[in-house]
Amino acid sequence: MIQKDKGAWAWVPILYFTQGLPYVLVVTVSVIMYKKLGVSNEDIGLYTSLLYLPWVLKPIWSPFVDLKSTKRKWFLTMQLLITFALLGVGLTIPTNMFFTTTLACFWMAAFASATNDIASDGYYMLGLTEKKQSFFVGMRSTFYRLAMITGEGLLVFIAGFFENKYGDNTRAWSYTMIISAVLMLALTISNFFVAPKYETAKNSNVNEEYNFFEIFSSFFKKPGIGIALAFILTYRLGESQLVKMVSPFLLDETSKGGLNYSTQELGVLFGTVGVIALTIGGILGGIVISKSGLKKWMLPMILSLNIPNLFYAFLAITKTTSITIVTVTIVLEKFGYGFGFAAFLMYLIYIADGKHKTSHYAIATGFMALGMMLPGMISGYIQNWLGYDGFFIWVVIAAVPSLILFRFLKYPTNFGKKENTINE
Repeated sequence: MIQKDKGAWAWVPILYFTQGLPYVLVVTVSVIMYKKLGVSNEDIGLYTSLLYLPWVLKPIWSPFVDLKSTKRKWFLTMQLLITFALLGVGLTIPTNMFFTTTLACFWMAAFASATNDIASDGYYMLGLTEKKQSFFVGMRSTFYRLAMITGEGLLVFIAGFFENKYGDNTRAWSYTMIISAVLMLALTISNFFVAPKYETAKNSNVNEEYNFFEIFSSFFKKPGIGIALAFILTYRLGESQLVKMVSPFLLDETSKGGLNYSTQELGVLFGTVGVIALTIGGILGGIVISKSGLKKWMLPMILSLNIPNLFYAFLAITKTTSITIVTVTIVLEKFGYGFGFAAFLMYLIYIADGKHKTSHYAIATGFMALGMMLPGMISGYIQNWLGYDGFFIWVVIAAVPSLILFRFLKYPTNFGKKENTINE
């Protein structure tokens, strides 16, 4: 078996970029696409939030991924399946039943992406030593977020370019999703060559004496699991709603309370200043946790995730379309997200610690996805009811539960600190 940490500087960035790209295409870029294809905010919020369901349910089949074959074979197979699903989206957009057919393809991509997450995260915990897991959490988070910015930025910019070139949103988004499929294929091929074979089919099945129920139920026997799950469900309560409505807000006409930005402008904003801010935030988050431990940084990171939402409320209330103020808002949000999400990742790793870390991490992230799905499903209805100004005020208030719950969390003071990281 290949020595741990081998080639980590190559495979960690590519693997987590590949993990992030289908996620952002399914749950975020789909929002922009459907908005530009004339779908209502209510339907966008409901149906694109339901696409989170595979991430919510992935704990059910995570023990199977944990016990059968190797993590490397699993994520390569799923990445290839995602490629075909995205190609299906691109080819079916021009059809009369585009909403149904594209949702079906997005569902396939979501299922494969959730399974890819299980295998990739398991590979990360198997392939790296304890010290390197803590060190690379910032890079892992950063490249995952860079993939999201590639989707929200570069690919959306490309869609906007095609919209302007052809004057046909359907054609523009069809081409964009086909390009996304080609990019996904290139990433899959890259992972095939850079990801070492840390496991063999034989040693990957060492836990086979445990049945699925035992693996699943052991997660819920962890000390303090009730408070932990409540915290996981509410950590991104505000973001789960903001992420569904921020693009419609920026794209909608001013008469509807939006800022009337073009698709191309949206792509430029998210793909330039957004990339820089998120990269700095993600790297800095990983560094400070590895130096000082999670306990010191949990509250500042929760605040960094939520305080920037105040600026979206300001934009909606004042109806300002100033490019400077909008850019500052996006910079603060992306930096705060990158910085704040590092704490969440480390806490999930702590929750997953133990014999069945791959399965338990999948269960923890399943609850994380549930915390994104349920509020997101009703976000369009809340926005329609309150308007954009009232909606973003509500998003700010939604930070309160996580701020209350974090005080009751139990974990080692120096967890995540390089010399004190426990077996992750």
